[in-house]
Amino acid sequence: MKLFQPLYEKAIVWSRHPRAPLILTVLSFVEAFIFPVAPEVMLAPMCLAQPKRGFGFAGLSLLGSVFGMFVGYLIGHYAIDLVMPWLVDLGYGPQFESIKQEAAQHGFWMLFLAGFTPIPFKIATIAAGAVGMPLLPFFAGGVIGRGKRVFLVAGAIRLGGEKAEAALRRNVEPLGWFALLVLLGLVAWLYFRHHAA
Repeated sequence: MKLFQPLYEKAIVWSRHPRAPLILTVLSFVEAFIFPVAPEVMLAPMCLAQPKRGFGFAGLSLLGSVFGMFVGYLIGHYAIDLVMPWLVDLGYGPQFESIKQEAAQHGFWMLFLAGFTPIPFKIATIAAGAVGMPLLPFFAGGVIGRGKRVFLVAGAIRLGGEKAEAALRRNVEPLGWFALLVLLGLVAWLYFRHHAA
């Protein structure tokens, strides 16, 4: 079953739109708290089409993500009871307490690591808000975590050109599933760590 390839193809179409930088920024914003497709799938072809603007596109993606992560924080802080059914439906119900505990104890590092994988970042931002994580480490962890990710993609495309984008396109399905497995492994580790204590 192909899950990530159709989403990638849609993002490719968006990357050719005249308003692609705005769409990238909005996609990055929404992805930081709800949308399942990483903005890099749109960022990469944009960087390939205009290599000299690649780092600027990465900056726009980071800007959108930063605003989006604050929305995730606010959702966790003020509306956690409303979103818990959604988190349960996504399979995070039993593990969310462990993720919140991790956010309370190691919030900066959790966001630093979560910013590099597409799926858990939104859960991490909501958990950080739910425990009232201080805003300075929340901001720093999120910006560094997300920044290293988008600028790495822009740099790889700048250095690797069409070959790098072709490799991303060719491997988007296994990379997507790998990221999902990493997420499940992280959730399982947090769950067992919490229950072993």
